[in-house]
Amino acid sequence: MNKHTRTLATALVTTLALGVTGCSGGGKSGGSPDRKNPAASTNGAIVGGTPQKGGTLTVLSNQDFTHLDPARNWVMGDMDFGTRLLYRTLLAYKAEPGAKGGELTPDLAEDLGTSSHGAKTWTFRLKPGLKYEDGSPITAQDVKYNVERSFSPDLPGGPDYAARYLVGAEGYQGPAKGKHLDSVKTPDARTIVFELRKPFAEFPYATVLPTFAPVPASQDKGPQYDNRPFSSGPYKIDSYARDKQLVLVRNTHWDPKTDAVRKAYPDRIVVTMGLKANQIDDRLIAAAGADASAVAWDKLRPESTPKVLTRPEVRGRLLAESSSCTEMVQMHTGRAPFDDVRVRRAVQYALDREAILTASGGPALNDPATALMPASLFGGKQPDTLKIPLTGDPEKAKQLLKEAGKAGGFSTSITVSNGDKSVGEAIQQSLGRAGIKVTIETVDPSAFYDTIGDTKNRTDLVYTGWCPDFPSGSTFLPFVFDGRYIKEKGNSGNHSLFRDDATMKRMDAIAAMTDATQANKAWQELDGQILAKAPTMPVVIERRPLLLGTNVAGAFGHTSFGGQIDFATVGLKDPAKSTRR
Repeated sequence: MNKHTRTLATALVTTLALGVTGCSGGGKSGGSPDRKNPAASTNGAIVGGTPQKGGTLTVLSNQDFTHLDPARNWVMGDMDFGTRLLYRTLLAYKAEPGAKGGELTPDLAEDLGTSSHGAKTWTFRLKPGLKYEDGSPITAQDVKYNVERSFSPDLPGGPDYAARYLVGAEGYQGPAKGKHLDSVKTPDARTIVFELRKPFAEFPYATVLPTFAPVPASQDKGPQYDNRPFSSGPYKIDSYARDKQLVLVRNTHWDPKTDAVRKAYPDRIVVTMGLKANQIDDRLIAAAGADASAVAWDKLRPESTPKVLTRPEVRGRLLAESSSCTEMVQMHTGRAPFDDVRVRRAVQYALDREAILTASGGPALNDPATALMPASLFGGKQPDTLKIPLTGDPEKAKQLLKEAGKAGGFSTSITVSNGDKSVGEAIQQSLGRAGIKVTIETVDPSAFYDTIGDTKNRTDLVYTGWCPDFPSGSTFLPFVFDGRYIKEKGNSGNHSLFRDDATMKRMDAIAAMTDATQANKAWQELDGQILAKAPTMPVVIERRPLLLGTNVAGAFGHTSFGGQIDFATVGLKDPAKSTRR
């Protein structure tokens, strides 16, 4: 998923095989142990104690959400916000720091699901008494309807597990014309059955994704649903001015007795958008007035890091969990000159990952990447199959360009999010050493994935990341490198537009393996094989540094949401202070 996470695939599949009780342990991305890293002093801990009920929690943001429509929501932070506050899913991750945050728990469903037919059929039974924000009942048919909506060409960009696994998914275009998927059955209002075209023991983990949230057909407004999802969670939308402000208030029909995950401490949650990132940092460092009751949406800016790490009273309010997301430079392999593997390998050699790491906030907030998948999918340490120096090898890059008939270099362009402009400049400078002249195009974060997902009009290079949706190579390599799922609009993951028959054939063979250990090893080997074909170059494994106000309680970076604050549990120490200025 665009900016994702989790842990050891072997542990996951073993647990599922023992009865689908579902849990996974925590993993780190490599580098120095947390105890030596001043930025990671709060890792695995809850900051601020237990919140009190009430008050207004403010989220200070430099951007709007990419999507809140559950059929389209597949960006890490947005997923956390949507599934913890606005809508519930069949299963959920536990609201706990550290490794326990990777464990599954029932949400809308009564249990973790029942498999049959060799894990090709999965059945879930909904809890009784579940209601939407207007008091109407949540039904299995509503979950089916949202799964079907995820196929609509008018709603691109969302998780595509349904498209990859459901029987009869090929060519399906959603329910708009009255067509429905026979492979999703709802024998009654509380039972939903999924029929898969191949065994998928990890399917319970897929049902934490927003695709498996309910949407009543009567509320569906197509693309406009993005502006006002109908709540099945503890909060509902009071107002939403795009790029300016989102206000959430309590959903009085949400019953906490049915929900073991969400605590819903604040009375209101206000997301203030359009702020400058360094402005957010300075406001939260000072934590004056209402800002004491605020949290940051996006990462601490690299230039703000010294202001935080050198002051213990501020550093204690910093969350910096590993995101387990691999940041990489992806090259358009279907467009010259990047259709030549020698040119792509030249980029791999020219990149100065040390400079990019520094531009991303330095070694306290990042680790250099030496493989595609995060270390958590390699048993704790990434291999280094390319063995390219951390600072690159410009002379080797020039030699490869000469072999490709590009001895004089060439000009190209890269798209980066506004917040990654300094990273773009580091890439520009390092590629320039080999004669590759790079123009940087910056895009607002809320429009970034839609921009790079437009395969006809995007730049040659993009800087983006991927995180496993759950602890398995099956949620990383196929989503980033399987050419069969490339879309013209709303393309996700495979931003190198990599179509390689041998790679896709090997992915299918690994997916069919029944031995978890064998499959895990095969994914690890395939990682190096793909890197050798050079569709991309991994550069950084990030942490997610997020600063909190002094009045914030119950906060931790959730390992299953890329280190984002778990909005299921965060609240205020003294709600009365949240309205004082």
